[in-house]
Amino acid sequence: MINMAEYLLYCLAVVIMIATPGPVMMLVIDAGLKGGYRRAFQTIVGTNLASLLLIACSVLILKGIFNIQAFWLDLIKLLGCVYIAYLGVDILKESRAAAGPKQETASAVGGFRQGFLVGISNPKDILFFSAFFPQFIQVTDHFNNSLILLTASWIVLDFLTLSLLYLGFYRLTLSRGYRPVLALCGALLILIALYGLISTAGQYLF
Repeated sequence: MINMAEYLLYCLAVVIMIATPGPVMMLVIDAGLKGGYRRAFQTIVGTNLASLLLIACSVLILKGIFNIQAFWLDLIKLLGCVYIAYLGVDILKESRAAAGPKQETASAVGGFRQGFLVGISNPKDILFFSAFFPQFIQVTDHFNNSLILLTASWIVLDFLTLSLLYLGFYRLTLSRGYRPVLALCGALLILIALYGLISTAGQYLF
């Protein structure tokens, strides 16, 4: 039985995290502009593989292969929520300061190797995944089913979102819609972080 409310919240959070401006998004757009969708697709495959490796690390923690007490796992979850909230606030600040889209361009044209390196090189990502998955592990009644559902959904959403970014988001950033879209993404990230903070800290406070 799937908890549809939590599952839809998970999907929303994944799309927002992938779609918000960052090195992966900029690399995919740049690769697509310079080498077409084939090059963008190769880049997406590389970043997706990096995400799957980070998800695997998170699963090892959740499975207990890495022996971490519940308190420390909850602490990681709280730190992850703080990071997500920080990202949301940072995006809100950028939306207020920006008169138009930032003209950032990656120096290389992407591809599988660079996509993987960019995706795996940010040390904050492992904190994000170790904090993110435990928030939604109760999306089904069975642990393994939840892992399969969350991982498969991540793969599909990652490919679809980055592909759509290449096809349309860059054009959107050149229009007046840039600032409100950024503001909406930032606000939603803050709300998701608050949900995680309340649900995790509440078990200790109440």
